[in-house]
Amino acid sequence: MIQPPITSLTNPRVKAAVRLRDRREREATGLTIVDGAREILRALDAGVRVETTFLAEDLLRTPDAFAAADRLRHRPTTIAVSPAVLGKVAFGERSDGIVTIVATPQLELSDLVLTDDPLLVIVEGVEKPGNLGAVLRTADGAGAHAVIATDPRTDPFNPNAIRASLGTIFALPVVATASAEALEWLHARGIRPVAAIVDAPIDYAAADLRGPIAVVLGSEADGLGPAWRDPRVTRIAIPMHGIADSLNVSVAAAIVLYEAVRQRRQPDPDRGH
Repeated sequence: MIQPPITSLTNPRVKAAVRLRDRREREATGLTIVDGAREILRALDAGVRVETTFLAEDLLRTPDAFAAADRLRHRPTTIAVSPAVLGKVAFGERSDGIVTIVATPQLELSDLVLTDDPLLVIVEGVEKPGNLGAVLRTADGAGAHAVIATDPRTDPFNPNAIRASLGTIFALPVVATASAEALEWLHARGIRPVAAIVDAPIDYAAADLRGPIAVVLGSEADGLGPAWRDPRVTRIAIPMHGIADSLNVSVAAAIVLYEAVRQRRQPDPDRGH
């Protein structure tokens, strides 16, 4: 029997979903909100566990929205809701007619399975989830193997970070940890940290970005902390020719990561090919 749509904004399941807008609630429950159809599809493709789906059939418009609804409509955890209820649950202003509550992926550094020649991205202290999501999207585009958020000021699976990443956050392993722990983990595995620092002595284009490396980036406001001034860290700079002294962290990520991709595609003269 098909249940009628939920129309009450005070329904307990609706109220529980709305509480997930708060970081403390997300961390306490291990759940988060995914409210874009493309993002939902990518979460499903990654095998993320869906706890609840809120579906407003009348609001479905795009091919991605219909595809996501087709994959979730007949699950027992899917609830039909009115447009007003969907708008209440959704984290962002844009609505695709479908919102899911999913179990947040929980990974530790020890869970990462890497290639012999990994390209990693580390972001320290990034506060704005939109910036973190944009870095994740760039990391995915450059073919990075994992993203490590150190000393994060926002939870990596903040709904805005998920949206800004276009769901690529579900395609990459994402780990949150302390900067000092990340540095020791890299050193133990022979992965060279390459940190973008304003006053660094080496231009990013002149640096050797081949081999196992982790590109390390800090927030625009504070840059990188003291852990990354360690002598084991290669410090590089992105030249600034105007009055600004730094770039948006996602822009800096794109510049260094794609330079690393370019270098890693070139023949290695030391290997004779």
